[in-house]
Amino acid sequence: MQYLLAGLGNPGSQYEHTRHNAGFMVLDAAARKWGADWKTWQNLGVYAKVTVAGKDVFLIKPTTYMNESGRAVSSLARFYKIAPQNCLVCFDDVSLDVGKLRIRKNGSAGGQKGMKSVIEQLGTQDIPRLRLGIGPKPEKFDLANFVLSNFPKADEPALEDALSRAVEALEMVLSQGIEKAMNTFN
Repeated sequence: MQYLLAGLGNPGSQYEHTRHNAGFMVLDAAARKWGADWKTWQNLGVYAKVTVAGKDVFLIKPTTYMNESGRAVSSLARFYKIAPQNCLVCFDDVSLDVGKLRIRKNGSAGGQKGMKSVIEQLGTQDIPRLRLGIGPKPEKFDLANFVLSNFPKADEPALEDALSRAVEALEMVLSQGIEKAMNTFN
């Protein structure tokens, strides 16, 4: 059985450390730990193949910008015949405080346009996801400007801890199942 872990974000150095790239940050942390080598995937993203918990796992970071993330995820999933239930999408969530994680088996996009694109392209809401908190958004702050802003220095310790726990959560999903990971990390 093969698995697909997708991290959502925007390509380019100007977005590298922004809140909206939390999904990329999770996959980058996992790739470092697992010794992954990134390669280009059909001009839609970069991907790597690793073995985790004895399972073949594909990682993908779409380079299509957030709103078109589903194109890369669905392309790789279809090519390798990976069911949506064996995919897991990592992305930012403004409704969660910085450092908080939430794992779910399925659900709506919750206003996150990258996840909306993945749901549309895969044709189902039955896609596991790991949301990494980037909030709270200050009142009277434009949402687009907020998610495209960098994390402040004060949030870096909580962010680093959350990224480490997110990688542990991904490993638990792969080794012991999503229910165990939800009970442990939510």
